[in-house]
Amino acid sequence: MLDFVVAGLSANSVPYVEGLELQRAVHRSVVARERPDTVLLLEHPAVYTAGKRTLPEERPIDDTPVIDVDRGGKITWHGPGQLVGYPILHLQEPVDVVGYVRSLEGILIEVLIEFGIDAVRVPGRSGVWVGEAGHEDKIAAIGIRVAQGVTMHGFALNCSNSLEPYSRIIACGIRDAGVTTMSRVLGRAVDPGELINPITEAFRRTPGLNPAAKPPARLETVRTNA
Repeated sequence: MLDFVVAGLSANSVPYVEGLELQRAVHRSVVARERPDTVLLLEHPAVYTAGKRTLPEERPIDDTPVIDVDRGGKITWHGPGQLVGYPILHLQEPVDVVGYVRSLEGILIEVLIEFGIDAVRVPGRSGVWVGEAGHEDKIAAIGIRVAQGVTMHGFALNCSNSLEPYSRIIACGIRDAGVTTMSRVLGRAVDPGELINPITEAFRRTPGLNPAAKPPARLETVRTNA
């Protein structure tokens, strides 16, 4: 069983530190099996967060404050127009962190394809990408942590957010690729709220993340180049 909690969108966006405290509280409850595996979905006000592998030169060039966090990955930005998901889930033993990241990528790819966006994986790079081979832009970032067999942190999907904040950092430590949004690819405004139901249903269909899910009949519905 999976529980989905929309913690705050748009005008009700959740400050990052408040969202981190919520994650930790839910994580404790899931570890103790006091509540079911839970996916938090929300937006944050504008903020930079830096994972454990962030280098000094990748931080903002204008000394903008950065929140250092205990997830994997490097520096990224969260803000209005971006849907953030924090899956807090028990992983099956033996824990396969890479397999879990690939599952998150697969969920986002599946949803983006439903919206008419030809999203893919890029070998050697986490997250979800769009564009011609060799010239892809990142549309979704992933950074996770696993503690006591239960996941934290998760994904950030660019829906209609500004791309200007990325110009001040080396996003995800990648110097030779750009970033984009669903709105930019589709040529129309995409509100993060439009993604809630599709992402919820994709999680429910994914074996390994939802014990009740059955393997899809046609694996080719998710296109990747990994």
